[in-house]
Amino acid sequence: MKDLREQLSVEIGKVIIGQQHLVDAALVAIATGGHILIEGAPGTAKTLLASALARACGGTFRRVQCTPDLLPSDITGTLTLHGGELAFRPGPIFTNLLLADELNRTPPKTQAALLEAMQEGQVTVDGTARPLPDPFIVIATENPIEYEGTYPLPEAQLDRFLLKLRITYPSAEEEVAMLHLAHTGVSPVGIHDVQPITTPSALIALRHDISRVSVSEAVITYITAVVRRTRELPSVSLGASPRAAVHLLAASRALASMAGRSFVTPDDVAALASPVLAHRLVLQPEAELEHFRPEDAIQAALSSVPVPR
Repeated sequence: MKDLREQLSVEIGKVIIGQQHLVDAALVAIATGGHILIEGAPGTAKTLLASALARACGGTFRRVQCTPDLLPSDITGTLTLHGGELAFRPGPIFTNLLLADELNRTPPKTQAALLEAMQEGQVTVDGTARPLPDPFIVIATENPIEYEGTYPLPEAQLDRFLLKLRITYPSAEEEVAMLHLAHTGVSPVGIHDVQPITTPSALIALRHDISRVSVSEAVITYITAVVRRTRELPSVSLGASPRAAVHLLAASRALASMAGRSFVTPDDVAALASPVLAHRLVLQPEAELEHFRPEDAIQAALSSVPVPR
């Protein structure tokens, strides 16, 4: 896992300057088979980061540009008449890595088409369940700036994303370095130089290796206490779900493996608490009026739970 992190950083670095924390978090999700939601303003390389990750991880890759007129069958596939018989035509969801670009621009009915796929690894078309390739990972992007013509993701779908990553504007030094990258017109040349550094079968094996990273009873109790504390905060109307605790445990194991350790520490849990839990919280209206953020609620939960020694 440690070597994979270094190789992935090299490949992503061909087109993305900085953002190492995002690359690390994305590797945690990919290594555990979790889904990723990337949020950022236009022009901050959300799609480019997702495309580079897909290329570096190998396997099959499909992109869906989400629009208000996108239908569920446009993603899952449909039955068509072929040679006088009905035949199933698979949609772009039948891939190892699916990029759902600007997911919040497509209606709830189409967003719901991803729910079964993200949780069960299958889609049901005309009453028949059809398994998806393994691994199957969704990388979705959304733009938090524009609200006209968008459909906020429902809590049930947000809860299925292992991580929500926020891309911010680069520093002045990083922006200068970005301009020094090779471009053909406005297109980055380096995206075609990103090479696969792993395979789908290797990612499945890595998932099994990560599950063997040991977790002490004290750390399990700590994870449970942090997740349950988010449900008790007066600023929160809906706290993190039991699924969130499972996701936080898996992500902490992956982070420990990335650091070259065979055991999870409380620091691993604290480092991933915000990207794993924050997007699952619903704040009280008065807390939002006071500009209280879900990340602030996570920090409040962490500070109120004793750290195991």
